[in-house]
Amino acid sequence: MFHAVVHLDHHHAQVLHFDAHQVHAARIEPHHRRPHAHDEQAEHALFEAVCQAVQDTAEVLVTGSHPVIGQFKHYVETHRPQLAPRIADYRPAAELSQGQMLAMARQFFTAYDRMAGVPTPT
Repeated sequence: MFHAVVHLDHHHAQVLHFDAHQVHAARIEPHHRRPHAHDEQAEHALFEAVCQAVQDTAEVLVTGSHPVIGQFKHYVETHRPQLAPRIADYRPAAELSQGQMLAMARQFFTAYDRMAGVPTPT
């Protein structure tokens, strides 16, 4: 699929791959050693799992709280720089339903592709 939207927090990620006709949803929750503590190793495992989930996607929109998307952006730039050009944008957003995520992403990518002079794939 050509597009994906990811919603991150420090404990899990929601990933929607989509095109004009279908949507595939996945929830990523790596195993935590200390479920209520901030664990950098678990956070990196989450970030790596998200990178794996979107590695074959042409354009990705990343959403979540401002701190976590900043940390994810740093992780991508440091550990997965080949993925960085595929991240179309990082947008702060509260947790959204799948329908809300999909609507926001479709609206974003329609405008993003139009600005780039690229027709949105159907």
